[in-house]
Amino acid sequence: MNVAELLNAKGNRIVTTRRQSSIQTIMHRMALERIGAIVVTGTGGDRIVGIISERDIARGLAEHGTELLTMHAVDLMTHSVRTCAPQDGVKQVMALMTLSRIRHLPVTDDRGLCGIISIGDVVKYRLEETNHEVNALRDSCIAGRHGRGFVTAMGIPWRESNTLPA
Repeated sequence: MNVAELLNAKGNRIVTTRRQSSIQTIMHRMALERIGAIVVTGTGGDRIVGIISERDIARGLAEHGTELLTMHAVDLMTHSVRTCAPQDGVKQVMALMTLSRIRHLPVTDDRGLCGIISIGDVVKYRLEETNHEVNALRDSCIAGRHGRGFVTAMGIPWRESNTLPA
């Protein structure tokens, strides 16, 4: 699976803000939207200039105290934003997120920002993939015990001599 398929499954709704947005407004929006990060865009709204996450806000609170609420996105955001492309593989993106210790990754193509994925999206996909693998292995083992279903499913004509040992 690639990032484009992941976005199709989860949706590609993107929440963005501007550099001059107050941290208080950003926190309120994150709570309303139930999201952990907001992409900060430039004047045209299509160029990524930063990203602000719950982690950035927590660090800002530790460093600035309640003054944080009067600060702006540009004061707190991560300026060097890692991105991925729709054609990137989910495993590749998972490795990037793990190695970079980031939880949110904007998705960009030649037209600009086209989505955002979180580590939660990637973990959900991996859990589903693992469940499919477990079910396939379980079905294969069950069919192997009974012989006929597995052998027939594989297109091999059934004969009693095809019985697998118990």
